[in-house]
Amino acid sequence: MVSTVRRYAIEVAYTGTRYGGFQIQANTSTIQGEVEKALAVLFRQSFELTGSSRTDAGVHARSNFFHVDTDAWGDIALDRRIYNLNAMLPNDIVIRRIQPVANDWHARFSALGRRYQYCCYRQKDPFLVDRAFYFPYRVDELRLQEAAAYLLSVRNFETFSKRNTQVHTFECQLSRSEWTFEGHRFDYWVAGNRFLRGMVRGLVGTMLQVGTGKMSLERFQDVIKLQDCTLADFSTPAMGLYLDAVEYPGFDRFEQEG
Repeated sequence: MVSTVRRYAIEVAYTGTRYGGFQIQANTSTIQGEVEKALAVLFRQSFELTGSSRTDAGVHARSNFFHVDTDAWGDIALDRRIYNLNAMLPNDIVIRRIQPVANDWHARFSALGRRYQYCCYRQKDPFLVDRAFYFPYRVDELRLQEAAAYLLSVRNFETFSKRNTQVHTFECQLSRSEWTFEGHRFDYWVAGNRFLRGMVRGLVGTMLQVGTGKMSLERFQDVIKLQDCTLADFSTPAMGLYLDAVEYPGFDRFEQEG
């Protein structure tokens, strides 16, 4: 009998405030756990999703992906199933699309790149609580921008990788690294082919030291070259971090501007 198992990509968006992360874990609610639960209720069978990457507790995403292999969906109207699943999911998780993909498509390994945004604000704003990092200190915008621009020439990001991470290389290639400023909001945008554990928050925390004058641009460059994670600042909270987009071949490329 010819197998009818197909692979599907599932795009989700969420606010991560209430969750222990993206990938399923024991003894805590996760994005994967909630989506698998909704799928099990709708289709009356269990599903095991594969995610594009890990995101820490409290991190948000405007676009993240799973893939799943199943023969349960056949020719069903996926738009209707998306509606049903979203009705079951908590209000802070939404499925944006489900589409069939090639059987060798992989949510993690097929990704060409990812883009992140880290949001900061300088004046008290109740609408940004749990959505951005309140940083009520004077920052030199030019110094922040110079530090961000320097990162485009960096290849080894070991300084910005938390310890106890299992990777074969600390090499990353950034295609975008810049700060944007609007009113009391200032955001860091970074895109690259891969990211290390804690990397974006480490980049932001250390660049903020440059922006406040606690660290010179020359020292920032030296810290990177020393490849010592104890010299980076990972203290920026998860609430400001968003996975903004994941890029795949055959999918719409993410826009250069966030």
